[in-house]
Amino acid sequence: MPSKDPCQKQACEIQKCLQANNYLEDKCAHLIREMRKCCAIYSGENSICCSGFRKENEEKKTWKSIKIDGNC
Repeated sequence: MPSKDPCQKQACEIQKCLQANNYLEDKCAHLIREMRKCCAIYSGENSICCSGFRKENEEKKTWKSIKIDGNC
């Protein structure tokens, strides 16, 4: 049996909050921050729930390296 995703609880809380608040992300920002923290802690694990945050972090790293290199 596959192990439970370590950040699934936070992901579910975000979904509940978004549904309750007509999908206004600002109303659920505190839960999104908690999800980011969880994903940072478990970054080495295979978390489906964190896959979007991993992609976002990779994009940020790419943009930082472009800015540092002075290619813009």
